Amino acid sequence: MTWRLLFAVTLGFFTIQIAPGQGYSPSGNLTLPKGITVESLADPKVAATVAEQLEKTYPPPRSEAARMLIAILRGSQLNGSDGWFGPPQSRYSWSWLVTKNGQDAQSPDAQSPDAQSPFLRRDQFQGPLNLFDQIDRDGDGRITPTDLDWSDRNPFVMQSGIINRVFRRIETSGNGRLTREEWDVFFQSAAMGKDFLSAYDLRGAVIPRGPMGFSPGDAPSVPVLVKGLFAGEIGSISEGPSVGATAPDFGLKTADGKQMVTLSKVIGPKPVVLVFGNFTCGPFRSLYPDVESLYAKHKNNATFLMVYVREAHPTDGWKMDSNGKMGVSVKQPTTLGERVEACEMFQKKLQPGMPVLVDELSDPVGTAYSGMPARLYVIDTQGKVAYKSGRGPFGFKPMEMEQALVMSLWESEKAKKTTLPKAEPLTEKATSQPGPKPLEAENSNALEPQKGLRKWLRWKSK
Repeated sequence: MTWRLLFAVTLGFFTIQIAPGQGYSPSGNLTLPKGITVESLADPKVAATVAEQLEKTYPPPRSEAARMLIAILRGSQLNGSDGWFGPPQSRYSWSWLVTKNGQDAQSPDAQSPDAQSPFLRRDQFQGPLNLFDQIDRDGDGRITPTDLDWSDRNPFVMQSGIINRVFRRIETSGNGRLTREEWDVFFQSAAMGKDFLSAYDLRGAVIPRGPMGFSPGDAPSVPVLVKGLFAGEIGSISEGPSVGATAPDFGLKTADGKQMVTLSKVIGPKPVVLVFGNFTCGPFRSLYPDVESLYAKHKNNATFLMVYVREAHPTDGWKMDSNGKMGVSVKQPTTLGERVEACEMFQKKLQPGMPVLVDELSDPVGTAYSGMPARLYVIDTQGKVAYKSGRGPFGFKPMEMEQALVMSLWESEKAKKTTLPKAEPLTEKATSQPGPKPLEAENSNALEPQKGLRKWLRWKSK
């Protein structure tokens, strides 16, 4: 598909239009040098030579796709620190938050006693108190720039990343829900007959012994990664809309074919959360229950839509043995019907409650939003992009998205009259729903402010 066609695609019942200037940065005609085959890139010397040629062909500032291709050829470890991986985009910065509270970010009232670490106290906060508690990520009773920092070097983010990796090693069913039985099986295997685990035992059981930090049978070759890049499996060459841009409109059917959902028709009453993902992306599967928990928590105040996109690790692409051990084995669909079947496998294992839409085979929505292999967006009530996560899998951070969502709710007129819901534990009852209700059936009534709780929290903070 040429970029000319990308700006206006019409396929059957699906229509998407992308106007120039909406925050897109197409990579142009990204190609390998003439005479170079993908298979020849298995030779490190050839790959390094091609990387040098591409650096000259695509001088800075390079597109994300060019940066990723060069990183792959230079032996990227795919740890989220190079190539097209990078930070999220969000309207809701520290400056936005301080201004929203009628403060000057540089004023003494927004500074700590040592005048080095700005913060907002509970009594300065002008939004719902439940929102304060959700933004105050470290729970110290003050909101600081650190609470809004989701960069890879942030201590909370680093610890979360470690936990996610450990979780994926122990949870072997592939549905993102760690059971007592899985705990017991892991303990017995790691303890090797003992009735306890040492730190040495735990490291040996959790840290993969395969190359590049992958489990055996999961590490890709350079040719596999290059093919996956141009096929849109490891990510879209498109970069998607930037924060502040109008969200590209689309219409897609739900997986069962019974409902057509048009984005422009659900924008307005409340913010929209777009969730992009696919069955064969392991990190997406392991974190999807977190998104489902946020859906259960915020569905009265926000519209959640999942868009099912191209497989990240099909058996005829970057195949992962760890997927096969979990019963996740899917070829890259060649028809829309096959993609629907893959989506049904996802639904059976992950049991989503939110509406799940299936992208067309040519990935027009996934391409427009750069949604492959996984990504999160928050669209405000005016139809503008308020938050755009980093590229998956490393940038797929549900807690980061929730922080943006609750500030978007506060920003909207409706949210000014509501107390945001508290977190609820993810239960089997909440995640085993037979299917999503029609969007029109969702209860959109705002929650009543909890005046007693507000008074108690104010008294407690004194």
